[in-house]
Amino acid sequence: MPDVHLLVLIHGMWGNPSNLAHANKIIREVKGEVEDSEIKLEVLVAETNKDESTYDGIDWGGERVAEEIRQKTADLEKEGRKVTRFSVTGYSLGGLVARYAIGVLHQSKFFETVKPVNFNTLTTPHIGIPRFPSTFSLISSFLGPRLLSRSGEQFFCVDKWSPRGRPLIEVLADPDRIFYQALILFPNIRIYANAINDLTVPYVTSSISAEDPFGEYEKNGIQIDFHEKYKHVIKSYSALPLSSTTTKEPKGWFETIRNIRPPLPPRFQAEFPLNLAVYTLLPILFPTFICLALIRISFQSHQSRGRLRHLEAQSTRDRLVHIIGKLESELESVAVDLYDDPAGTPVVTSPIPGADLADESSPAEPTKGQGKKSRSKPPPYQPLLTPGQLQCIENLNKIPQLKKERAFFEGVRNSHPVIICRDSKMFKHHLEGEGVLRHWADHFEL
Repeated sequence: MPDVHLLVLIHGMWGNPSNLAHANKIIREVKGEVEDSEIKLEVLVAETNKDESTYDGIDWGGERVAEEIRQKTADLEKEGRKVTRFSVTGYSLGGLVARYAIGVLHQSKFFETVKPVNFNTLTTPHIGIPRFPSTFSLISSFLGPRLLSRSGEQFFCVDKWSPRGRPLIEVLADPDRIFYQALILFPNIRIYANAINDLTVPYVTSSISAEDPFGEYEKNGIQIDFHEKYKHVIKSYSALPLSSTTTKEPKGWFETIRNIRPPLPPRFQAEFPLNLAVYTLLPILFPTFICLALIRISFQSHQSRGRLRHLEAQSTRDRLVHIIGKLESELESVAVDLYDDPAGTPVVTSPIPGADLADESSPAEPTKGQGKKSRSKPPPYQPLLTPGQLQCIENLNKIPQLKKERAFFEGVRNSHPVIICRDSKMFKHHLEGEGVLRHWADHFEL
């Protein structure tokens, strides 16, 4: 029987395997039945970390998915099918879960017998959720860690995951850690970001960039060329001189009112003049919806924290964070012995490549010139990045095989679900993301 190339698809926050049904369908169409191939594709859509379980954190999600991968590999071997190649694609939170899971697999020597091939993410917050100079961002950064349990703390980088107090997002991007070292084993690394209209994961974090060139795309004269074959996928872009910048003609007030749509799902939107009637009800509908959503999220977060206490108490197998903690304790003991006996020169080696043997706290302080520059008020679309996030960007962009693709969905309220065609049955406009998925499938190395 031919060898198996195992592809793992991982959904995002609040998600479930059905979110990736269209991606699963397309990759099977493009790579599933390749004639005369000695490798056969097997797709595993991760199921163990779904719905309310996504509150439990990147690390617990990664542990679950890694175990699911090992179980799937064992099941295939029982059928006489050997997994020799491995790829993973993560959507949103799923991309971070994937980065953690491959570290767990690498620690267990999985890649000594299975070749890593493709690592892909779609609109994943690789540097966490950054702050922006807006009131909404300030409120989100305050409520997010409190309402989204462990995942929220890790999204906003307020957790102290490392035994020495560093956020997990920073640890994932550290070249001296096993997660980064597992990532660079993949010869094909390609990430997809929404250039505009992603209300969930901003461009800078999904594209691992410090600046957003598309923040004012209607005003800054940026010129965009699209792939002819892949709808909405940017082939190249460049900024025009300000003198050649063109702006759209402003609409009349009646046309603006006529075309306005309330911030509601498409099924609840209506044409003029019914849209005005819907707007009159918003003072009642909007607070009611917000209250119900907060109650539901708070309840799920409370359940998650209880579940995490139970998981920590019942865990019999050492997780990476525990192994790293033990190694750091050993390092501290060696440091004490060395202080007591300066003549001794022991050499400490870690059984895990990239374990936390030197957990430096933070990058160097900025210079006076940089401090003055940072005090100037940034535009509202540019992020307020922390030193840790800037270091993540620098480290990840050093990966030579990293390729970045950008999707441009104009005229949609939130492009985050569109890029993956998350729910095309309920929302037909989600099918606009099919061009992105076909680009991903065509560039997938079997």
